[in-house]
Amino acid sequence: MSKEPSDFHTFTGYRMTSSQELTPAMEDYLEMIYRLYHQQVKIRIGDLSRHLNVQPSSTTKIVQRLKQFGYVDFEKYGEITLTDKGMNEGKYLLYRHEILHHFLCVLNHSNDELEQVEKIEHFMDRKTILQIEKLTLFLENHQDYDQ
Repeated sequence: MSKEPSDFHTFTGYRMTSSQELTPAMEDYLEMIYRLYHQQVKIRIGDLSRHLNVQPSSTTKIVQRLKQFGYVDFEKYGEITLTDKGMNEGKYLLYRHEILHHFLCVLNHSNDELEQVEKIEHFMDRKTILQIEKLTLFLENHQDYDQ
């Protein structure tokens, strides 16, 4: 048995070596804030909690973290607004979600793959998402693949 160090890590190990500041939960919140922003809804903690099916206290904690990192502006009992940084990241997060959802729907010949997307979207980098988008277009244009 080799005693050489391995390049493999546990999921937590990979997460610890990542330079990414947003956790998967923070990404979910930011994506939903971005969605609501584009619906021109005034976003408050209670509304965000209801949309994500979480407790307001959890929402407050995450929104405070997003504010710390410069993604949102928020004052207690006030409206949540996106900063430019939050707007850019939110746009990407929604794009990533839509690409993965479309891909899985095409792949599985279905109309709803929301649960799977929510489970995997946080673990793919931007290059992979771009490649999945290209693959999805290819699959759609070659509908004769094995069903």
